Amino acid sequence: MLQFFIDTLMRTSDLALVALGLSMLYGLVKFPNIAHVQYAMVGAFLAYWLHGLGLPLALALVLGAVLTGLLTLLVQLLVFDRLLQSGPAIAMIGSLAVSMLLVAMVLGVAGSFPHMFVLPNMEPVVIGDARLSRAQLWMVLTTAALLVVFLVLLFYTQAGRAMRALASNRALADASGLNASRITNVVTLLSGALAGLGGGMLAISGGAHVNLGNDMLLPVFAAAILGGLGNPIGAVAGAFLIALAETTVTNINFGPMLGESLVFLPASYIGAAAFLILLLTLLFKPYGLFDKEVRRV
Repeated sequence: MLQFFIDTLMRTSDLALVALGLSMLYGLVKFPNIAHVQYAMVGAFLAYWLHGLGLPLALALVLGAVLTGLLTLLVQLLVFDRLLQSGPAIAMIGSLAVSMLLVAMVLGVAGSFPHMFVLPNMEPVVIGDARLSRAQLWMVLTTAALLVVFLVLLFYTQAGRAMRALASNRALADASGLNASRITNVVTLLSGALAGLGGGMLAISGGAHVNLGNDMLLPVFAAAILGGLGNPIGAVAGAFLIALAETTVTNINFGPMLGESLVFLPASYIGAAAFLILLLTLLFKPYGLFDKEVRRV
């Protein structure tokens, strides 16, 4: 049971930072950016290349996240700000094009083969009857720490109040003297950095590969929609619920039902669990579990 809980937390840490950034940015620009998951893929490759140049792993992850944030801001200024003048639907279609271009560029440079971090062998961390690697423990703790920092920033600082005011009513925020463009640019930078860091940490165990973003597309969007697009805290809760469902699907023993001792679903059914949750959410709670907050935003 403890191993099940730890596996859920590890999967949550894979999704939470990317879903948080996606939902946070949606609250300001009001369109679902499909390319956001590809920023995680770019961050993974940047961290891998920087670590290969001799930088310590932590520094490579941080620098890769910063560079990814700058790339995100550049794309927002050059592409999405102009597309948004034609409406959110056009911007969403444009984000699909940006997503495909990022994949094509990384594929041309790095190829399709996964690139694994070269890390020293270390004994796993044993907690009760559960085991996890030191890298996985570090990932979970880092994600938790960043979420706490974000909560403090959002609810206990003037910058956080400005972000919430802009997300709630952009026209009123402009009339109140807030610099909407500057706030949007800062949030864009932060959301891209979070995605880059999330992708880099995910690549530590799974390697940097061009399908990393595509593999995250459905669960990340399912988490953001489940929590309510535009509600970053809800997105984190949605990431936990998606992780819980995915872990449950692959841990149920169907053997007794089929007259066998052990029968488990293959890992490929993880996507089906996210699809099912996404479909049920759209059918019964189209604004997400925290719909009142989303309707207000």
